[in-house]
Amino acid sequence: MENVEQKNLITIAIDKVNSLGDVFCVFDEQDSGNISFGLEKNNKKFFVKYAGAKPMDFSGNPKDAVDRLIKAIPVYKKLEHPNLIKLIDHFPIENGYAAVFEWFEGECLHSHWSFAEIPKYTHPQSPFYRFKNLEIKKRIDALNTIFAFHIYVESQGYVAVDFYDGSILYDFKNHQTKICDIDFYRKTPSVNDLGEHFWGATRSKSPEEFTLGSPIDSKTNVFTMGAIAFGLLGGEIDHSFSKWEADKKLYEVAIKAVEKERDNRYSTVKEFYEAWNIALK
Repeated sequence: MENVEQKNLITIAIDKVNSLGDVFCVFDEQDSGNISFGLEKNNKKFFVKYAGAKPMDFSGNPKDAVDRLIKAIPVYKKLEHPNLIKLIDHFPIENGYAAVFEWFEGECLHSHWSFAEIPKYTHPQSPFYRFKNLEIKKRIDALNTIFAFHIYVESQGYVAVDFYDGSILYDFKNHQTKICDIDFYRKTPSVNDLGEHFWGATRSKSPEEFTLGSPIDSKTNVFTMGAIAFGLLGGEIDHSFSKWEADKKLYEVAIKAVEKERDNRYSTVKEFYEAWNIALK
């Protein structure tokens, strides 16, 4: 952490959440402003997200992080789904707020705290590297889990914001996928109110997510789903067929999804997924 004060805040947070169980891991290098903990009690594990201290990679105001976490609680409740980590409880702690989730034995595909930049793509222990070296079918199964959840998101009148590979957990033992971070998802209609600094990773953001006042809607999410497909099956920001590892039919669906012109994309995530499933057959 940056200084002694921040270490003390984390210590206080750990002391408070210890009432739930024993802290066995801490994730304190998040740029969202949250600090997260793994807890264990009676042989059961939990994941706790805490806002109120200032993580190493966070340059904002901790109070803003608290407000965002509180506002995210209804989103997790509304979008509860088998493919999303399950919210169990939430409550204030000191000057902050905590959300408690069921633990999922998965690894984050963008574990930048351990494998930043080049090592993410090249280190044999990097979760992303290991995932990219799985057989195509397992990676497609993971994508289907992601797409199915976002069809549900769409059906509930929400749009995904800040969804990228850091929102994906993969259990390499059981080959299961969960989505772990939907804090910024919004109700529709929505617009880009931040301009080029709109939430999200550059590698998976649509053109409208860089433009102030642009609509953020189903067509935006179609682009995001296509970008994720290229991240997990292709060359990430390189959308060439030469980098694509699945077949041509799936490529044609994915490339239409990431069209820069919104009107050239699929209109909805549901329509995109229907085309994807036809290509799979």
